[in-house]
Amino acid sequence: MKTEGKRNLLRQPDEIRLMTGSAQTEQETAPDAAAFRAGDVTVEFAEADGSLAVFVQAQNTPVRELVLTWKAMFGGAGEVLGDTWERGYGDLEWKKEADHIGMPWYFFRHEAGKCLAFGVKVRPSAMCWWEKDGADVKLHLDVRCGTYGVKLGGRKLEAARVVMASYVLEEADTPVEVFEACRAFCSEMCDDPDCRDTVIYGGNNWYYAYGKSSAREILGDSAYLAEMTEGIENRPFMVMDDGWQIDHSDSYNGGPWRVGNADYGDMGELAAQMRAKNVRPGIWFRPLYDHSADIPAEWRLERNAEVFDISVPEVLEHIAQDIRQLGDWGYELIKHDFSTYDIFGCWGFEMGTRLTNGSWRFHDHTKTTAELIVRFYEVIHEAAKREDRQDVLILGCNCIGHLGAGLMQGNRTGDDTSGVEWERTRKMGINTLAFRMLQQGTFYGADADCVGITEHIDWNKNRQWMEVLAESGTPFFVSVKPGFLNESQKEELKEAYRKASQPHPAAVPLDWMETKTPEKWQTYAGRREYNF
Repeated sequence: MKTEGKRNLLRQPDEIRLMTGSAQTEQETAPDAAAFRAGDVTVEFAEADGSLAVFVQAQNTPVRELVLTWKAMFGGAGEVLGDTWERGYGDLEWKKEADHIGMPWYFFRHEAGKCLAFGVKVRPSAMCWWEKDGADVKLHLDVRCGTYGVKLGGRKLEAARVVMASYVLEEADTPVEVFEACRAFCSEMCDDPDCRDTVIYGGNNWYYAYGKSSAREILGDSAYLAEMTEGIENRPFMVMDDGWQIDHSDSYNGGPWRVGNADYGDMGELAAQMRAKNVRPGIWFRPLYDHSADIPAEWRLERNAEVFDISVPEVLEHIAQDIRQLGDWGYELIKHDFSTYDIFGCWGFEMGTRLTNGSWRFHDHTKTTAELIVRFYEVIHEAAKREDRQDVLILGCNCIGHLGAGLMQGNRTGDDTSGVEWERTRKMGINTLAFRMLQQGTFYGADADCVGITEHIDWNKNRQWMEVLAESGTPFFVSVKPGFLNESQKEELKEAYRKASQPHPAAVPLDWMETKTPEKWQTYAGRREYNF
């Protein structure tokens, strides 16, 4: 890729469509039009620092969505790669030329000699998705509060900052050049990632225990991880996953989060014992799901009475106190999970362009869904900062990465791998690693999930997954029951941990434009070819 070959494609949209609580208004704009008015709603544009800020202001009219159209952005044949709302589900891929809708946050179009990129800066105040319509490009800015139009009350909302670029590729026009262009654009969208110089690696007990564990077993996991990483100065995290909370059962995995159950005992003492084993304690929790009877009714989400409403200030303070409690116990990494599902009532692959089902809104009608989610992530990020010792690291899971970039050191960027079924790991893990590698170090540490080592999965398959993951530069977690591996397998695991404990440049999936599950990789250690 020619470093001098980047060209800014940004210009004012050719058409604007506004959808409010009661009407739909369309207007074709002049190329230099800086504003559009319909009733008491004003849409304005301002160019700065290579981006186009989109502002919406309304006094009384509830605003639902803006659709901006740029005409004739393409020429010739090409292929398209879009992002997803939250995690990947084994469905990320370059698609042959066709019209595509519902591409959240950003997308790329590769055509002969160049890569075109369209996106919005991270942490916008709208849920943003792109539509490719022939040669035209449309950006949908969903500013609803739940399923209702937001009531701005005269407030001027910066909905998003749009960025567009064309990257000139060298004559070879290789998949590596396209990859580099896409990563460069991710850096354009996020100029403040909070993951610099952060290496996240270690163990997680989920994929062999699946919630059936105890303090005794966690300490056994910690001792085993310490043995596998003996001599490594950068000590690993041992992350205690779901199952420690007092109300845990086969049918419930929510809070409260202020005390462990009888199998775990004193959670602060457990963290100290883990640290004595020479590992860094980590812990999982689900911040928005709590059926406790003492939770006030006004804290509950209209859509689901067991879920917190993140627009309520007292709810955010409650979550901040949870984070501070986990940190005070001594846990150095906190993995927060399920929040996208809890807010929207569906998984990312189910959200489509409607995002959620039913008719509901947050308690605060004056904020957009995107604004509220960003604030939720900000509260977690702020609560993890420590005055008396090193900040607690935040690892998101089932989070909206584009809204959380800069507010978490790591993010689980794909759906679960498996300790039972290799095909699930192949589908979810490898696809995620390849296609969300664009976000590694540019947004956060892009965690493609664990190597689940059990008797159910062929070691020869798992060791390949373990090697590419350890050499990828991304967060690296292994879920293995102590005593399961033989001596030669333990040596391979030790070597994987040694690699993962050090910072490395992002690995490149060399055949990512040909398949969903790349088998040809370029890592810091050289070229790798696998048989997944």
